[in-house]
Amino acid sequence: MPTGSSPKREREFSKLKTEFKKEHRYPGREEEVAAKIVNKQRKEAGETKEAKAKHKGKRTKKNT
Repeated sequence: MPTGSSPKREREFSKLKTEFKKEHRYPGREEEVAAKIVNKQRKEAGETKEAKAKHKGKRTKKNT
């Protein structure tokens, strides 16, 4: 997980990783897949630098 991730995302990452190992899903790639899922959620929630930069650059039309 990236160093900027929140404790909530860290918990979710470890929960997904252990769940995948327990269910024998994605053998040998549990950590990679869990990280991709959590990073996708972070991006969609605007918690990444990239998402924040996009949000700052948006301009809205003013109603006249």
